[in-house]
Amino acid sequence: MLYRGELENIGSNPKFRLKNSKGETVEDLKLDSDTASTHEGCFMWLEDWLDSNLSEIRPDAVGHRIVHGGSVYTAPVRLDHDVLTKLEEFDALAPLHQPYNLSGVRAVISAHPGLPQVACFDTSFHRTQPKTAEMFGLPLEYYDSGVRRYGFHGISYEYIAGKMNESAPSHAEGRIIVAHLGNGASMCAIKDGKSMATTMGFTAVDGLPMGTRSGGIDPGVIFYLMREKGLTADEVEELVYKKSGLLGISGITNDMKVLQSSDDPRARLAVNYFVYRIVRETGSLAAAAGGLDAFVFTAGIGENSRLVREKVCKGLEWLGVRIDEEANNSNSLIISKRESKVPVYVIHTNEELMIARHTARVLGW
Repeated sequence: MLYRGELENIGSNPKFRLKNSKGETVEDLKLDSDTASTHEGCFMWLEDWLDSNLSEIRPDAVGHRIVHGGSVYTAPVRLDHDVLTKLEEFDALAPLHQPYNLSGVRAVISAHPGLPQVACFDTSFHRTQPKTAEMFGLPLEYYDSGVRRYGFHGISYEYIAGKMNESAPSHAEGRIIVAHLGNGASMCAIKDGKSMATTMGFTAVDGLPMGTRSGGIDPGVIFYLMREKGLTADEVEELVYKKSGLLGISGITNDMKVLQSSDDPRARLAVNYFVYRIVRETGSLAAAAGGLDAFVFTAGIGENSRLVREKVCKGLEWLGVRIDEEANNSNSLIISKRESKVPVYVIHTNEELMIARHTARVLGW
């Protein structure tokens, strides 16, 4: 990798950061909010910046993380007009992600007509799940029309499954639970390198509580909020996607770093609820996989929050997990004691590398 960058706070207080392969900051800019008010605008600004500052580097192809491939796309695919049109049909299934993912594709088409582009889907890895894991208890006609548990974060889980072959080959083909914990959070049971069950479902709001998303919620709560509290469908969607989770419970922030250092009892409650659901879902996923041979923490919170890892491991002592506090505090690869019946790993995920590999493969490089 030559450079790694990000544009964040789009539409409010946009910032651009770029680091080189050594991790050194090359650029750290605040952008005009009008210039970076949309994702398309950001891509066009970035294209101009690249022309002015890294003109010697021109793209041969672009790989995209596309959150939803539905039941249609079960593997990475080269993007064209027909594929893009089909993917637009899934906007309603991932409203916080899909439209913006596709805006990136359109921006590249505008800047580089004819440049090869490849879509890598967060849902694809989970298509190995048995039908019973994908179903809801609804009439089958709804399943046949696409109402099913799709699961997400698949690119990350695919990378971790491959990384386990390098880091822990003795467990790589066993029963592994991976906890992808970040502002978006989910868990996945992997057996023989394949997804068996996951916590996210039809949309990316199900399962664990997240930064601003509620996680699993009784559908009856939705009916109650609409009938008794007068909320519209749009207001309920806003509530469960953007005003709930860590932010909603704490009333403070969705930033785990801030919450775990706060003395506010609401902050502690938010952290404890997050941990409780992780522990509870572990039992469910272990049952789906037929046991548990290894547990993996990954993503922003999983890789960096010693407190969350410690609390989760304490909650999994009934499974024979024994945490090594010194190893946990130093972010070691293995943070469990030797006598732990279930080894616990901390592995840095790399979705960008996974996307690059798939892009090269699809294009036959």
